[in-house]
This record gives sequence, structure tokens and C-alpha cells, in this order.
Amino acid sequence: MRAVLRIVNRVLIGVVGLALLALGGSVLAVGLGANPPAWWIHDGRHDVLLSDAERTRWEGHGWWWPTVLGALAVLVLLALWWLAAVLRRRRLGEVLVDTGDSEGALLRGRALEGVLANEAAEPDGVAHAHAHLTGRRTAPQARVQLLLEPHVDPSWALHHLTTRALTHARDSAALTALPAEVRLKAVKHRAERVS
Repeated sequence: MRAVLRIVNRVLIGVVGLALLALGGSVLAVGLGANPPAWWIHDGRHDVLLSDAERTRWEGHGWWWPTVLGALAVLVLLALWWLAAVLRRRRLGEVLVDTGDSEGALLRGRALEGVLANEAAEPDGVAHAHAHLTGRRTAPQARVQLLLEPHVDPSWALHHLTTRALTHARDSAALTALPAEVRLKAVKHRAERVS
């Protein structure tokens, strides 16, 4: 579902961007003195966007303002829905653990994230670890962020994460695989004064 949302998002932004670019470019060209085509909404360089007649044309009709306000409300609601869908973080709520008796058990995603983050932060030199589970409950994926002290070798921290924390999380949830995206960052620190 996330891939479909990403594709729809990109297509929608691309179409709106191209339409705005074409409209803005054509208005700019007419404003700079280019001759507009016969079907164009403006007659020339000094034409206004809405004349008095166009602006007050539907004012006397009772359906005009409710229709305009309703259309604008629908556009605002669609824009808010789109923004919420883009900004919403997809966090896995639960992981299905195969217990071997064809029943299964549910493990809370936050609990597995907490255990994974705590075990990843255990070794000396790892200042902080954060874990986030995504994907499906039968095939979760992990996103882990490690905040490392300046003296730590990143390959050692990554090796510890993959051989201990991720392996324990995968085995405890009886998963066949637990793919992970790992981001390593260094702790910001002041320069040390040497005397």
C-alpha cells in the first residue's frame, strides 16, 4: 500500500506541477507581449483576470455561493487527507509469531521495537539506539538508528547489531527473516582541548 501511495503522490504532484507551470508560463508570455491564441482566456497584456461582469455574473443566483463553498470545502478536505496520508508514519502494530500449533500468537510491535533498541544500545560506545518496525505483521522490517560515540568503529557496531540484536529479535518472534535498514550517526561533541 505504501508503494501505491508513493506512486499516486508523485503522479499527482507531477500533474499539478506541470499544469501550474504551463498556466504560469503562458500568463507570463502574454504579459511580456506574446500574442495569445484565439481560445485563450485573456485578450492581451492589459486584460484583467476577472472582469466586473464575470465576477458578478452568478451573484444573484441562490445556488452559486453554496456550490463554491462546497467545492472549496471538498478541495480542502482532500488536501488534508492527502497531507495526513503522506505524513503518517506507518508503524507496525503487531507481529504474528508462529507457535507451531497452527494458532499463532500476536506480539506487540512496540514491545519488539523496545527490546531491539535496548539490545542494540547495550555495547559500550553506542550512545542511543532507536528501532522502528514497518511492513506486514507476517513479514516485518526493521529500521534502526544508532547514535555512536566518536571512538567507536562503525563496522563493529553494525556487526554487533546484526549478529546479536537483530538475530535475537528474529529468533524470539520465530521469523524466517528480519530485513533491516540501519542508519549510523555520530554524537556531536566539542573539540577536546590539548595542553
